[in-house]
Amino acid sequence: MTSLREILASHVSSGYLPGAVGLVARGDRVEVAAVGSAGVGDFAPMARDTIFRVASLTKPVAAAAAMMLIEEGRLALDEPVGGRLPEIASPVVVRTPSGPVDDVVPAQRPITVEHLLTFRAGYGFPADFSLPAVQPLFADLRQGPPQPQLVAEPDAWMKALARIPLLYQPGEAWLYNTCSDILGVLIARASGRPLPEFLAERIFEPLGMRDTGFAVPAAHLGRFTGYYRGGDDGAEGAAGGLQLVDAPDGQWSRTPAFPSAAGGLVSTADDLYAFGRMLLGEGAVGGRRLLSAESVRRMTTDWLTPAQRAAGALFLEGQGWGFGGSVDIERRNPWNEPGRYGWIGGTGTAWHIVPATGSVTVLLTQRELSGPASPAHMQDFWRYAAGS
Repeated sequence: MTSLREILASHVSSGYLPGAVGLVARGDRVEVAAVGSAGVGDFAPMARDTIFRVASLTKPVAAAAAMMLIEEGRLALDEPVGGRLPEIASPVVVRTPSGPVDDVVPAQRPITVEHLLTFRAGYGFPADFSLPAVQPLFADLRQGPPQPQLVAEPDAWMKALARIPLLYQPGEAWLYNTCSDILGVLIARASGRPLPEFLAERIFEPLGMRDTGFAVPAAHLGRFTGYYRGGDDGAEGAAGGLQLVDAPDGQWSRTPAFPSAAGGLVSTADDLYAFGRMLLGEGAVGGRRLLSAESVRRMTTDWLTPAQRAAGALFLEGQGWGFGGSVDIERRNPWNEPGRYGWIGGTGTAWHIVPATGSVTVLLTQRELSGPASPAHMQDFWRYAAGS
């Protein structure tokens, strides 16, 4: 049988990836492989503790943090967020998704915490990025590939958000990404703590996730990868070469003004494994679970209608959506497992758990994805993880 190391090495030797770290845990059996190097040129060999920009793997972490506040009664799923986020207490909605940004109607209902967790608040990316109401997300909010040092601090960011109309009425449509960043601001205001402090105190420190945060300390930059963009074709091989987007001493070497709950974290394979074990109920701290089984069940349940899944197919590829992550609702490919929960990051990362089997999978690379579709190396990894 082909090994995990052989699968990763095939994509590194082709020139497509500079390196990769993969972790597959099935019960008590944990397999880890690190191949290639942390970057192109004078970089250290890839290692189990190499630090990566994990991008959208931040989203499930933020969702878990919100669920902690819900368990404590500091937030509620059906709570309108306008009380803590007055900037969007009375949002307006474009009359038609393709219409101009100044042709708006009032929102028919308030945005709730659940709308943010399920990405149905009305803000975010649809399949058509060219829609007029989508353009301010890129221009004013710096949504898209993470660039932490270019985003305004949370209060200024929320003021900019308040000037942008919703694309759909709250609760109607699944739209990607922006809801997690709004959720991060909500978590900070509800907890009375900056988001990095709250995540560190409530999740990272209890779970021993020592290398997870919104910046890499100077002493650990030697374990940090470069971040690359490849050719436009997205095919295997080094066609078009690899362009350095961010060096280890670049945008993640200092704390950003806006800690993005949509895509700002750095982490390692073992840290993400610890987070997965916590959701599976195996990471109790001092004999106490950080999240109740019921909260995890809510996170890992698909909340979308068939029409919402179909409209979000560009990103979801047939999956549903829970709180902050996708949920496999059927077996469509060898790697799909009904109930599998997790997500992929645009910087070339993937993390999933399967509550029914107790498995955790982590794949970390440093090549930016060329689009929303999962690339061949991820598919090969998932096939292996599923035992196919």
